[in-house]
Amino acid sequence: MIIREAEEKDVADLKELYFTFLTQYPPKEEQNMEEWKNVVRYFSSSDRFFLLVVEDEENHKVVSSVQVAIIPCLTHNVRCFAVVENVVTHGDYRNKGYASALLQKATEIAKEFNCYKIFLETGSNKESTLNFYKANGFELDTKHSCLRKL
Repeated sequence: MIIREAEEKDVADLKELYFTFLTQYPPKEEQNMEEWKNVVRYFSSSDRFFLLVVEDEENHKVVSSVQVAIIPCLTHNVRCFAVVENVVTHGDYRNKGYASALLQKATEIAKEFNCYKIFLETGSNKESTLNFYKANGFELDTKHSCLRKL
């Protein structure tokens, strides 16, 4: 298993991951892949935003991914917090520890930035998904995420 930051060459694999295994309702319109490359370049040029991937060693395909953001904060002795989103693994590669390894790497990054917490956002209410996050050290908390769609 190779864990690394996403690169521009990964956009086709990322698109497949996101639209096949993450989103219930993928967009109907054709995607601007140049814009996808711009986003990946943004992540790779940032020192506080990470797009981590697992690359299958045999076929060099991206099979799992997670986004991590380090957010500055004025509370908790001016310590940052980390936000994790879009944890996704290709269906053919599940139950191999890839997403767990990415969550561990996200946690290591948060510790490197001396974050006081790591916050994982999920749109899933599936018990198996929530149990997976619990098994990886995350717990449902009493805070509520409020959403305003734009």
